[in-house]
Amino acid sequence: MRENTADISPPRALWVPFILGRPFGVPGDAAFQRRVLRAALRLLEAPAGPVLAEYPEDAPQPAENALEGVACPVSFGRAADERDLGAVLAREIEELAPWHDLAYERRGRTTVGVSGVEVEQAARIVAACLSAAPAPNLDGMSAGETLKVVCEDIRAYYFEAAAARPGTPNASAIEYWFWRDTAAGRAFLALQKVCVASADKSLQVFGGNALVPRAIQHALSR
Repeated sequence: MRENTADISPPRALWVPFILGRPFGVPGDAAFQRRVLRAALRLLEAPAGPVLAEYPEDAPQPAENALEGVACPVSFGRAADERDLGAVLAREIEELAPWHDLAYERRGRTTVGVSGVEVEQAARIVAACLSAAPAPNLDGMSAGETLKVVCEDIRAYYFEAAAARPGTPNASAIEYWFWRDTAAGRAFLALQKVCVASADKSLQVFGGNALVPRAIQHALSR
C-alpha cells in the first residue's frame, strides 16, 4: 500500500498500480515486466532518499471479448431495485452459494470466516452501513475493523465462487469481474464514500486505505 510505504520511508520505493501480489503486472508479459524492473532500478540513480515514485503505466487488461463469460457462474443483471444495494447484494450471495459450495468441496477449505459471522450476516452489516445505520462493532473491534473483516469475508466468498466456474478464470479476470459486474463491488465503492465522510476515525482510515485497492481506484479514475 502506498500509504504504508510512505510511513515506512524506505530509501527507494516504486509504487505500482497493479493488483495485490503482482508487483510486475501480468504473467507472461516479459517486455512489460522488464519496464517495471528498470523503473525500480533507476531509483538507485537518485542522489538521496527516501524516494517514493509512482509507476506511470497500468498493467495490460484482458480484451473485452476475453472477459465474456467471466461474469462468473451466474449472470447478474441490474435489477429494478438496484437502488437498494443491500438487497441486491444478498440476492447475489444466495445465487453464488452453489458455486461457493463447489469451491469448498474441491479445495476442502475456505478463507471465508475471518469475521466470525456468516457471509449473509456480513452482507447485512454492509447494507446497514449503506443505509446510514450506526456502524456495528464485533468482539470489541472498532467500526472500521469490523467492516474490514466482514468485507474481507464477502470478497473472499465471491472470489472463491468465481474460481469454481468452468474455465478457471485467472486472478485478473476475477478482480475485473468483481469490481465491474457485481453488486458487491458497487456496494464496496458506495461504502468507501460513506466511510470517508464519517466522523468515526476508524471508518475514515478503513475507507481511505483498505476497502478499495489503490490499483482499482487508479483504474476507475482513468
